[in-house]
Amino acid sequence: MTAVASRLVEVDGIAMSALVADAPHPRAVIVALHGGASTARYFDCPDRPRLSLLRTGATLGYTVVGLDRPGYGASLPHADRMELPARRVDLAFEALDRLLPADRGAGVFVLAHSIGCELALRMAGDERGAELLGVALAGTGRHHHAAALDIMQAWRDDPRWPRRANRTGIRDLIWHPSTVYPDHLVGGAGISAPGPAYEAGVVDRWAAHDFPELAAKVPVPVHFALGEHEKVWRAGPAALAETGALFCAAPRVVLHEQAGAGHNLSLGLTAMAYHLAVMAFFEECLFVKERSEVS
Repeated sequence: MTAVASRLVEVDGIAMSALVADAPHPRAVIVALHGGASTARYFDCPDRPRLSLLRTGATLGYTVVGLDRPGYGASLPHADRMELPARRVDLAFEALDRLLPADRGAGVFVLAHSIGCELALRMAGDERGAELLGVALAGTGRHHHAAALDIMQAWRDDPRWPRRANRTGIRDLIWHPSTVYPDHLVGGAGISAPGPAYEAGVVDRWAAHDFPELAAKVPVPVHFALGEHEKVWRAGPAALAETGALFCAAPRVVLHEQAGAGHNLSLGLTAMAYHLAVMAFFEECLFVKERSEVS
């Protein structure tokens, strides 16, 4: 069984934590960025190793680093210092410099879920991200599902927003339908974590402003996926196509609807299928890179 280790590094006095599954002589490295109200445990499904991205990736020859995004995990006490997007990007890159193995194989891929896609796209558009091999994104979009819009408006009308607003409704959508997840995970048992206050601003700007702007700057191949039963974002062929069109600078865009999946693709009963689809995309990126180096 592939081992997953907890790692801790320090960046400018801030502790940054991660889960790492090492592959000997890796083909490449995958950096995985979790969504909101979770940690890197999202990518190592509790009590279901077969559904773990970290373990699957390492078995297939990739070292996988699940980074606790800035404001999560060990860096939670410093979340009030991370409101500026550039600060979060710097922290992520510097933490990865310390976490990534000396042997990175062909290079680095980034995979992100939900609000973690914000950090992934900022990293991909940064000059330090120019050498990335590709980006895989899931669980986000241009337009919220109608059910999610109603709930989010109720949040904004709550005087306790963003710190204490009742988020039960959106949790129900995130875990819809419950039948596509292991029973013991529904509701987030074992993976939930408090989210930093800055994410309220990310949510407010994401769909209409930041996502289109950031997507247009991504210069590497993109894999974009939504679950068949996604209820936070509009899903289906039209939504996939509209989102894919945002990546106008990417040399290749692959759109994928994961059958039998809800919002949390890496925790559902079809997580293995989703992870294998992403790995196939990464393998294709490596093939193109290797062929271009020979030419």
